[in-house]
Amino acid sequence: MSAQKRGIEAVNVPALQPPRGHYSHGVCAGGFVFVSGQLPITPEGERLVGAPFAVQAKQALDNVAAILAACGTRIDRLVQVRVYITNVDDWGPFNEVYAAWAGDAKPARAVVPVPALSHGVAVEIEATALAG
Repeated sequence: MSAQKRGIEAVNVPALQPPRGHYSHGVCAGGFVFVSGQLPITPEGERLVGAPFAVQAKQALDNVAAILAACGTRIDRLVQVRVYITNVDDWGPFNEVYAAWAGDAKPARAVVPVPALSHGVAVEIEATALAG
């Protein structure tokens, strides 16, 4: 049985860089949107390695928002966000960028320090939202 027949829809956003692995930007299933981990990569494909942390965080969050929009939902429908950072000292700066981006939305959230992320970036963000 195909994914579509099981009620699972994979979504890739043409305005973003295509996934480089065997996954989709997002998946709609069971009334939810699941956003794959987003790195600070611009729509043009520039990896923001070496950019200030806040710039990297904002780009990754903007990528999440673009995927939510492509799936027909928005930031205020987020239910959970997971954030991976390579330096625990960036928790405070992340929280500032995130609060401005999320506005009144306060989904469940985890910020997890990790030793390294793909391509040498400083942040990766995944999310789950209610559809529509």
